[in-house]
Amino acid sequence: MAGLLVAGTTSDAGKSIVTSGLCRALARRGISVAPYKAQNMSNNSMVCVATDGTTAEIGRAQWVQALAAGVPPEPAMNPVLLKPGTDRRSHVVVMGQPAGEVDAADWTTGRRHLARAAHAAYDGLASRFDVVIAEGAGSPAEINLRAGDYVNMGLARHAGLPTIVVGDIDRGGVFAAMFGTLALLEPADQQLVSGFVVNKFRGDVGLLTPGLDSLEQLTGRRVFGVLPWDSTLWFDSEDALDLAGRRARTDRARKVVVIRLPRISNFTDVDALGLEPDVDVVFTTDPREVSDADLVVLPGTRSTIADLAWLRSRGIDRALMKHAGQNRPLLGICGGFQMLGHTIADPHGVESRAGVSVDGLGLLDVRTEFQAEKNLRLPSGFALGALANGYEIHHGHMTVASGEDFLGGARWGQVFGTMWHGSLEGDDFRRAFLSEALGIAPSTVSFPQAREARLDRLGDLVEEHLDVEALIELARSGAPKSQPILPPGGTP
Repeated sequence: MAGLLVAGTTSDAGKSIVTSGLCRALARRGISVAPYKAQNMSNNSMVCVATDGTTAEIGRAQWVQALAAGVPPEPAMNPVLLKPGTDRRSHVVVMGQPAGEVDAADWTTGRRHLARAAHAAYDGLASRFDVVIAEGAGSPAEINLRAGDYVNMGLARHAGLPTIVVGDIDRGGVFAAMFGTLALLEPADQQLVSGFVVNKFRGDVGLLTPGLDSLEQLTGRRVFGVLPWDSTLWFDSEDALDLAGRRARTDRARKVVVIRLPRISNFTDVDALGLEPDVDVVFTTDPREVSDADLVVLPGTRSTIADLAWLRSRGIDRALMKHAGQNRPLLGICGGFQMLGHTIADPHGVESRAGVSVDGLGLLDVRTEFQAEKNLRLPSGFALGALANGYEIHHGHMTVASGEDFLGGARWGQVFGTMWHGSLEGDDFRRAFLSEALGIAPSTVSFPQAREARLDRLGDLVEEHLDVEALIELARSGAPKSQPILPPGGTP
């Protein structure tokens, strides 16, 4: 059994990038490698097929990492998925299936059953693969949460995993963050931390060398490499931290506005549009952005009723009605599709309070009722004369009274609604939709090829800038014995 934990100084430090790159690099060497993340907190998820043939839900990042590793995605790669519905409560998915809810107050003591499930999943992967590359969450130095941790050092202690800490130098203060992360850990945790990786460096790496040398001397641990900043890379994010940076570019011809809902989910549904040469994708919470949009997308959400109320409080509903009234295209996906209908009812309190029923925007002749059973599907079919594929993750049951069929949903004029996430990633359907909705001539862009090229680029960067052989040996041999223990965590 061999494994490695990729931890980080912060959220979005580059753990997913490093994990994906290592998976691709090891797969190129013929090593059987599996990605793993004990727990994701994300509304960006995917449907995969479990080893028993049933459909299951996992975090999108691990789904993509499985592609990087060249293996089928499976629930054990992300055994616990928390999907935030409010600031304090999250829907829980265990081994790909719904498993109730968890409250913020349960963080330390109420998740032991989740830890058992997560560690059992890791052990199962470790028994079937040569190497497991495990991705941590947030920072291992969140010492207020250490007692209940099973994702970072709790996992490392369970499996005896050597750990590397990734730091984002673009944020500033990376040396302090790396040193402090190590120093705050208790001695048994420190013993497993075996080195560091610097991420997103711009410029001459020679200027960084004195700092790297000092970090190695101060900690007694090596730096395994420095990954450069690469503006051409994009990644299927597990959360919405990077959405604010997705801004308009003036060299694009058609403006696509995506409403950034508070509980937005599966926002990567529109990533393929951003690769089109004649399309500019903008995420916004400002109704004024809708006024000159060529296409508006209402994306999925974990809290359809609450996000619909938010949308109305900001006047976005009026902007959408005006947009649709001018016969300009509007696309609703999953929760966004439900908002476009006449009513949304939650009689059993699946998503909100029991008995709640609200009016939708009334742009499609559709009624939604939330039911306890979650639908997880990998549908395929035809729309607009093209083959289409996607995935469904929802509790809502939709009744369509009139309109044209459209990918498990409905179409009325230029208002489109679908329950299929990911349909725009299919090249043929995306081209047909853009031609129908915006009059854009088909392009030669291939989203699957672009994703594969990006994973190859990640593998190239890892091969060139990290000591991959040393990391493989670390995963196989474990953390070096008798590494220095730093205060204050090492203080009795």
